[in-house]
Order: sequence, then C-alpha cells, then structure tokens
Amino acid sequence: MKIFNKQPFLIAEIGVNFYGIAEKEGMSDMDAAKLMIDEAKACGVDAVKFQSYNAESIASHNSQFDLFKKYDKFGADEYRQLADYCKQIGIMFLSTPFDFESVDYLDEFMDVYKISSSDLTNIPLIKYIASKNKPILLSTGAATLREIKEAVKAIEDVSLVDIAIMHCVLSYPTAYEDANLLMIKDLANNFPNYEIGYSDHTKPDENMVVLTTAYNYGATILEKHFTLDKSLTGNDHCHSMDPNDVYKFKDNIVFLSKINGRINKQPLICESSARKETRRSIVAKKDIKKGEVISKSNIAFKRPGTGISPREVDEVLGKTASKDISEDTLIDFEMLE
Repeated sequence: MKIFNKQPFLIAEIGVNFYGIAEKEGMSDMDAAKLMIDEAKACGVDAVKFQSYNAESIASHNSQFDLFKKYDKFGADEYRQLADYCKQIGIMFLSTPFDFESVDYLDEFMDVYKISSSDLTNIPLIKYIASKNKPILLSTGAATLREIKEAVKAIEDVSLVDIAIMHCVLSYPTAYEDANLLMIKDLANNFPNYEIGYSDHTKPDENMVVLTTAYNYGATILEKHFTLDKSLTGNDHCHSMDPNDVYKFKDNIVFLSKINGRINKQPLICESSARKETRRSIVAKKDIKKGEVISKSNIAFKRPGTGISPREVDEVLGKTASKDISEDTLIDFEMLE
C-alpha cells in the first residue's frame, strides 16, 4: 500500500540547514526555518523534514558530540510550532527522531515517521517507533539485505504499519559513481510488497538527472536535502537542492509522464497513416494473365500496406488469377479464385 497519495512524493530535508540560513540572513532560527518551509511550499515540494535529537542522547563526548550539540537547539515546542505552521500553509511536516524522547513528542503532531540509516540496527528504537502505529520510511544507507530484513521484521513484530524502504548511500556528498541507483530495482525485487523510495545525497546535477532517474527506476518517495544557498558551509548545504533544482525536477517529471504514455503495447493514433503507408502488400511482380497460377515468381512485397499483407501469402500462393493483373498492382482476393 502506498503511504502517500501522490507519486512521486518529494520531501525537502531542511534538516539543520536553517541554522546556516539564519546566520546568513541575520534572522532568528525559527524565522529561518519558516522561510525555508515557505520556499519549499512555493516551489512545489510535498513535505519538509527536520531532525529531532538531543546531543546527549545521540553521541558520546567526542567530535560527533560537538557537532550535534551545535544543532540541537530545537525541541518539542519548536517543532510543534513548525508543524502547526506547515499545517497552516498546506505542506506536510516530518522530522526524523534520533531518540525515544523525540519519538514521543513528535507523535503528537506527525503522521509518518522516518528512521535514519544510522539507526537501521537500533532495534529498540525501531520497535519503539513502530509502537506508535504510524507509517515508516526506513532508510537503508550502508546496510546489508539481512540488516534491512531484520529492521523490517522488528517493525512488523510490533505493528502492521505501512513501510517504505528507502535506498540511500551513507556518504556526504555521495559521488555520482557511488549513487548505485540500480539498487532501487534490487530493493524492489527483494521487497516486492513494500513501497520503495530514495534518499539522495549527491550534489544536484545540472538537470536533476539523479533524482529523476531514481523515480524512473521505481522510487516513488524521494527525499533530498534542501537549502536556499548551496555555498554555505556546514554538513548539508553543498549537496542540497535549492528551489531552482526542484523546478527542474518537477519539469522532468512532467516530461517523463508525457513520454511514458500508456503501458499496453498497441498501435497509436499517430501511427495510423504510417501503418498503412510503410507496411507492405502483395503485388504483381510482373503482368499476370487470367488463369495463371500465383507463385513466388510472379509476386513481390511492396508499399503501401493497404492490400493483402505478406503474412497472408500462403492464402494467395496456388490460387488462380480470375482476371488480368498488371505489374505492380496490389493483389486482392477478388482477383483470385
């Protein structure tokens, strides 16, 4: 079952990028977050996503702790305010919980959970999220198939919620040669009863080919970091899409829809004329006299295809001409007996 009604469903991962925007624009963190939500909504994104955590609960006191501590200023009250704002302007709010406390407070105002690749083997957290009985997006960066199956089982041991399995490469930014988009098809083969998505960490290419190809390969939920300035320093700005990238991607999807057309093979209206003009008919290779037997030596196959088709040649060979047939004349059954 599909988690979202729309395909593709595009998620703009604001993450912690709003802190950089706030510093650049000289505004509060909250105003920057709302500005980014506004811009995401304006360019047609379907959902925005943040990251909910407390540095104390996610990393030991090492270099990672210092990084997370820099970006853990928002908690339940702030994300509740952002969720309300998203509801007000008509865009879905999402945030990835990295600890049990975040799971609890997000449950009050969030309809779909995202599990980070980094927590794919964090079975206690996965089961706790599943206990909230809401659909789950499961990122699979740096994972083996066995680990993914264990995570899916952990969810299904607790709940019957819908699960989307997201191809992801845990490398920031992901080199194009490491994107491995064919893994989307492998996930679809291994998990045929689950929706497949893609969380992209490559730098946006000029024509948004990476994200578009992911959709064309079967990823119906697409997630990519989002910024208003790719030149900003920080974890994610350099590999984030901006509004112009979103417009390019959406144009690609419209074009794909146009060229994909219908799935069942059949002649098209635009082929009607060519079907008649370019196919072949059985014609007299030379003058055929009345009473002469039709043989391979006195017929040929030429355009247009408005006469007897060559596929019916066995019904013509051995028949007798009922009238004189001039060379290059399209033969029809009324001329034969």
